[in-house]
Amino acid sequence: MKIAGLGFRKDATLASLREALQAAGGPAGLAAVATVKDKADAEALQQLARECGVPIKAVPADVLAKIDTPTRSRLVAERFGIGSVAEAAALAAAGPRARLIATRVVSQDRTATAAIAEGDGT
Repeated sequence: MKIAGLGFRKDATLASLREALQAAGGPAGLAAVATVKDKADAEALQQLARECGVPIKAVPADVLAKIDTPTRSRLVAERFGIGSVAEAAALAAAGPRARLIATRVVSQDRTATAAIAEGDGT
């Protein structure tokens, strides 16, 4: 299963999330989108999930903190203790043997990131 992980600022728009997802590889074949639990109810994310026809997987921050990511954002590391919310969320939601097929990409306005992982979901 393919999962798109998304990290974003609270002022990120649907267009920013869509742009980041498209840059990471697009919505084709996605089983879900995932993000940190405290942002899972953000309106822009809800709209993107509806647009893509997939559910949102909310991953607790403490679970994300245990995942090593290939890229690092200083701001994200300071706030969440991880390198990339997008990469960690994608990997966590795709299952324990998941692998990234697209590392973190950032929207042009720098308010949203996306990464895609593939795994068995268990």
